[in-house]
Amino acid sequence: MERRSFLKISAATGGAMLVPVFGNAIAAEELLKPMEVRFKKSLADAALNAASKAGASYCDVRIGRYMNQFITTRELNVENIVNTESSGVGVRVIANGAYGFAATNDMSADGVAGAARLAVSIAKANAKLGGEPVRLAPVSGVGEVAWATPFKKDWRMVAIKEKAELLIAANKAGMDAGASFMQAMLFQVNQQKYFASTDGSYIDQDIHRLWAPFTATAVDKASNRFRTRDGLSSPASMGYEFFDARPEHKLRAAGGVTTLYRGGYDLVEDARAAGRQAREKLGAKSVEPGKYDLVLSPEHLFLTIHESVGHATELDRVLGYEANYAGTSFATLDKWQSKKFKYGSELVNVVADKTTPGSLGHVGYDDEGVAAKRWDLIKDGILVNYQATRDQAHIIGETASHGCSYADSWSSVQFQRMPNVSLAAGKKPLTPDEMVKDVKKGIYILGRGSFSIDQQRYNFQFGGQLYYEIKDGKIGAPLEDVAYQSNTQEFWNACSALCDERDWRMGGSFFDGKGQPSQVSAVSHGSSTTRFNAINVINTARKIG
Repeated sequence: MERRSFLKISAATGGAMLVPVFGNAIAAEELLKPMEVRFKKSLADAALNAASKAGASYCDVRIGRYMNQFITTRELNVENIVNTESSGVGVRVIANGAYGFAATNDMSADGVAGAARLAVSIAKANAKLGGEPVRLAPVSGVGEVAWATPFKKDWRMVAIKEKAELLIAANKAGMDAGASFMQAMLFQVNQQKYFASTDGSYIDQDIHRLWAPFTATAVDKASNRFRTRDGLSSPASMGYEFFDARPEHKLRAAGGVTTLYRGGYDLVEDARAAGRQAREKLGAKSVEPGKYDLVLSPEHLFLTIHESVGHATELDRVLGYEANYAGTSFATLDKWQSKKFKYGSELVNVVADKTTPGSLGHVGYDDEGVAAKRWDLIKDGILVNYQATRDQAHIIGETASHGCSYADSWSSVQFQRMPNVSLAAGKKPLTPDEMVKDVKKGIYILGRGSFSIDQQRYNFQFGGQLYYEIKDGKIGAPLEDVAYQSNTQEFWNACSALCDERDWRMGGSFFDGKGQPSQVSAVSHGSSTTRFNAINVINTARKIG
């Protein structure tokens, strides 16, 4: 039996992070053994032929090998090293107008043919329940093609010892700079995915992603108060060269308050800054509640985009088909059909895509064999589209899928998942420092913090990692206990300025949850530094009574 469970990683702050772990533990050397394409094609043909003979009008087969390596460290010690591998076949069919799905880890022709016949039996049973027949947007078969994540250094070829030493060096740098505790982790993923369908596609993909989060914790022993600062890097779809940061990968934050990164990451440098800043936060001034102009860095804004735009424009949530993980969506079809629903100010242009190099959503094809593409969600502030799969496209008058289908394992059925959803950069030249000069009373926010959003993706609250007071056009002292509250439409209509393309970069979610049973996906969100006027800020340390 294969194992699908969660690795509980204790956080330095006393909480915990649940990390999905799929498959069986293996030796690190096993990560490098590929599955032959000819073998995968033979299995796919066995499933396609069996499904067609059993009465399927359509069939797709996903043959997957999913490999992970997770390394966790605390202070100067390695806490855990996990290598996992999971291989199997998922078969989805349409028979009598209904879906059926079955999966197996029996990687033989008879095994996958049996799964295909089972999927057809399930589809025929589902069809007896009635309902509208499944309508798939057409997709032209592409024959035999291959796509791989562009990278220079394969993380699987890098010794675990080297990786662990990098994490421990980061921990040491953070503690030398003022942190009382440090925890650093490295998540590395390789998904070898083979897709075949009765449309005539045989698509072989090799996808690589990695992420190196950390937390620096500073403790005031006299008062037992503590403050944390998480890493400011973003997860990426690239190779281990991500950690070979060069000067061109580093950006100066507004006011020079810290160093930010794009296209490469200096983990030790950021950890050193985090240790110092965690200690500084212990003495930072607590914010005065009120209305502020907010200057939000991409390292922070990505999460607000994710929650208030990304999930809100998932068509299954809009239609009420999906309500797990914070509900459905306020952005209903009537708003889109009006062609004048003002989601944000005229400066707000939000694009969906699965084509940006280095982004977590970057693939050649989705899990329905649809080529990756790019399209508008919000244009000049107006809601113009959603995220749709093959069976959803006709609902919004589209003749083709957006390529938004994804499953997190061969044993999971594919369904609509978020592509990269990004805020376009401003068209006029503007730097973060120039943006700050126009702010009389504001707060500069960097990094991802806690958040809350309601069941319609409408009312929300977001915090960050670093906060700096802006007064009369200048960045001042650090602040603490900051969170802003708004609703989606009010917030995005308060967007008053965007920095230009020179400042544009991506943040991302490595473990984005959706569905029941739950599945995780990885997705990026880009923006440049952006200003929002007159947003309500609360003090999170204040108590009632």
